Amino acid sequence: MLKYILKRLGLGIVTLFVLITITFFLTRLMPGNPFSSDNISATALAQLNSKYGLDKPLDQQYLLYMKNLLHGDLGVSYKKTGVSVNTIIAQGLPNTVSLGLSAFVFSLIVGVAMGIWMAATKKEWVRGILLTGTTLGVSIPNFVFAILLMLVFGVYLKVLPATGLTTPRHYILPVLAMSAYPISQISRLVQSSYSEAMNQDYVVMAKAKGLKKSTITFKHILKNAILPVITIAGPMIAFLLTGSFVIENVFAIPGIGREFVNAISNRDYTIIMGMTIFIGAMIIVCNLLVDIISAVVDPRIKLSK
Repeated sequence: MLKYILKRLGLGIVTLFVLITITFFLTRLMPGNPFSSDNISATALAQLNSKYGLDKPLDQQYLLYMKNLLHGDLGVSYKKTGVSVNTIIAQGLPNTVSLGLSAFVFSLIVGVAMGIWMAATKKEWVRGILLTGTTLGVSIPNFVFAILLMLVFGVYLKVLPATGLTTPRHYILPVLAMSAYPISQISRLVQSSYSEAMNQDYVVMAKAKGLKKSTITFKHILKNAILPVITIAGPMIAFLLTGSFVIENVFAIPGIGREFVNAISNRDYTIIMGMTIFIGAMIIVCNLLVDIISAVVDPRIKLSK
């Protein structure tokens, strides 16, 4: 187990290093300059470039950034004078994490329930409605769904707040918008694996023994049917925890996703780099945790590879 974890951590560090390197040079290849749109003089532009080291060769900029990164310094925002990237992430992270965790838990509960319902129901019209709903969930972009929810419940009906994240009611619309795709994905996986598990010999034997339906469902069928969901939970929870960038912008939620979008628009290199590093690290850690949990749930998975 320990050997496997160390191996995966090493691979994750290499992956993160490649991600940082590619992102660094891609940001520098973006048209324009972080300060070119500020209508400043050529002299002031040269001073700003010199202050932030943007007048140095790319290789020197890269080495300096990596040196600072090893000390935990993600740099200072080019647009928010005197504000460090670490501070920006720390300020937006609580909202993003609370929203992401809410969406993940909601998606997991509803997705698993819908998957079991689709697999167990004998009513074709019910299965058809649920399948149609999951198809729409994976087909409609989340920002379109978010705008529809905002217009219907926030503007026309005025029953739910459409912006911000200050009370429990503010979570409803963004969580629904963020959960549409994960719910559809989870329910399809659970339906497929649950239907397959229902026909296995151990389930037939459990039924022959006269075990309760709930015992068969949760102890025998669901335990095996949930494995595909665990495998996709890593990237899913990482994505939801780091926030849906567009959703945070639509609902004016002050999270790291909103900051990331604004940084790209403003060519704020340090924020783009900081957010990329943070999100990449989250995905690597979540995937490692999912691999370990999968091995605990299913002993057939070997971690010694």
